[in-house]
Amino acid sequence: MSERTTSASWAMGIVKALEMDGLDCRVLFKQLGLDYAALDDPDARFPQDSMTRLWQRAVELSGNPAIGLNMGKVVRPAQFHVTGYALMSSQTLAEGFKRLVRYQRIIAESADLSFRLLDEGYALILTVHGDHLPPTRQSAEASLACALALCGWLTGRTLHPRKVLVQGAEPLNLEPYKQAFHAPLVFNAPYDALIFERADMEAPLPTANEAMALLHDRFAGEYLARFSESRVTHKARQVLCRLLPQGEPKRDAVAQTLHLSQRTLQRRLQEEGTSFQTLLDDTRRELAEQYLAQPTMTLLEIAYLLGFADPSNFFRAFRRWFDTTPGEYRARLTGTPLPVSDARTPEYTAQTP
Repeated sequence: MSERTTSASWAMGIVKALEMDGLDCRVLFKQLGLDYAALDDPDARFPQDSMTRLWQRAVELSGNPAIGLNMGKVVRPAQFHVTGYALMSSQTLAEGFKRLVRYQRIIAESADLSFRLLDEGYALILTVHGDHLPPTRQSAEASLACALALCGWLTGRTLHPRKVLVQGAEPLNLEPYKQAFHAPLVFNAPYDALIFERADMEAPLPTANEAMALLHDRFAGEYLARFSESRVTHKARQVLCRLLPQGEPKRDAVAQTLHLSQRTLQRRLQEEGTSFQTLLDDTRRELAEQYLAQPTMTLLEIAYLLGFADPSNFFRAFRRWFDTTPGEYRARLTGTPLPVSDARTPEYTAQTP
C-alpha cells in the first residue's frame, strides 16, 4: 500500500496551531527528520505518520491534550490547498462541503469525509485513519475545529452547530471544546462529526462565483490526477474512461486490463479509500460535467459515451449526482434559457444539443 501523506498547506496549519502554545516547530521538525523549508512548497507532501508523531510530541511538550482545537483559530481557505478556493466560490456551504468531500485527498489522505442530510440536519462526518501508527484525537479535533471556523470565515458570521460528535473520551477540561464549538458535545461517539442546521448550509455564500468554482474544480481535478498517477485508482479511472463508450465496464475487464486479479483490484482500491462501484460512479459524474460543457454534444450522445445503454438510466443517475436534470444543468452552465420541454424526458435528449 502507498504511504498516506498530508499536504504542506495542511501541515503549515498544524505548525501555526502548535506555535500558539509556544512550541518551536523548527526544532520539532528537525527532531522528526522533516524538512521545515518544504512547508513553503504548495506541492510538497509529508508522511501521515510524521504528522501523527508531531501531534504526539506537541501534546507531551505543551501538556495540552486539546491543542488540536487551536487549528480553528488559524484557519484560512489556503490551508485547504486548491480545495479551499473551490469551496469559497461555491453557491452554498452545502455545495462547498460536497466539493471538500470530493477533493479531500488533496489536503490529507488520512481522512475519509462524508456530507449528508440527516433528519436532524446536515452532517459532516469525519473518519481519520492512521498509516502504520494509529491516528491521534488531536488530528480529528483539528479537522472539526477547522471545518467550523471555515464556515465562519466564508459566511462572515459565527455558525453554531446543532451538535458536535467526538470519538474520543470526555476530557477532564471541557472548556476548550465549549469555546471552539459553542454547541452540545457528545463524546465517545461512533465517529467525529459536525451536525448543522439546514438553513445555515443552504444559505447563499457572499463569496459565491460559479465560473470560479468550475475553474477551481478543473485545477483540483488536475492536481488529483498528477498526485494519483502512481495509484491504482488513477489507473483504473483511465481504463474506465476508455471502456465507457463501449457500455458499462465490468470489474473483471478493468482488472484484466491492469494485469490484476479482481480480488487484488478490489483490495487495492479499498486501500486507497474507494471501491469499483464508487470509482465508476465518480468517473461518470466527472465526465458528465465535462461533456455538458460541450454545446455540440447531444444528451443522448453523452448518455452513451458514459456507458448507459438506456438514456433514462443516465437521467436518474444525473439527478442523483446533481439534484437536477442534464438539460437544466447545461442551461445553467452555458447561461442559455431552457426550452419549454425542459429536457426532463429521455425522449427529448435524442434531438436536443
